Amino acid sequence: MRIGYGWDSHAFQAGVPLRIGGIAIDHPEGLAGHSDGDVLLHAITDALLGALAVGDIGSFFPPGDARWKDADSSIFLNLALEEVRTAGYRIVNVDTTLVLAAPKIGPISGDMRQRVAELLDILPNAVGIKAKTPEGLNQDHVAQAHAVVLLEAMEDNEGIALLEAEIDDPQTVEKVVSELVGEGTSRSKSRRLVPLPAFDTEDIT
Repeated sequence: MRIGYGWDSHAFQAGVPLRIGGIAIDHPEGLAGHSDGDVLLHAITDALLGALAVGDIGSFFPPGDARWKDADSSIFLNLALEEVRTAGYRIVNVDTTLVLAAPKIGPISGDMRQRVAELLDILPNAVGIKAKTPEGLNQDHVAQAHAVVLLEAMEDNEGIALLEAEIDDPQTVEKVVSELVGEGTSRSKSRRLVPLPAFDTEDIT
């Protein structure tokens, strides 16, 4: 078993579409960033990469690289998933917390859970999405995301050692990124959890 933790933060900016958790949200401001600013997907991506100890988003997608200008953050997440599978692991569950003053996440948390689950190729009952307001922190114009992931080895393997040995090679990193962007994501079947009743925000008091 391996645990990964990710954190990301973006400031709100007028005239930018807002995307969090892979879904478009109707809001006057979006999140500033070199890519689409999806703070939740960025945190999950870093958590996955951190669990493997192979670097972070910046290691694979430098913010100064024009190729990633306004890029869909699912590209970053897909690469992290490929790293997880190559290392011989699968996702057990993901738990996340968003910290932002607005918009309200409760009414759309179900859709967000579903979308994140689809992107990770796991069931929604393996995805936790919570939201808090930054009370007293003077950060009302910022969105933050925290993510924790649990990975489980699919079998005895040497994949993680191979990744750790090669991740410092810039040519290897470039090859992995190029293959991912050029060929798209080849989804392998991950372990399926026993279905549970759908999450209902109305049940929370």
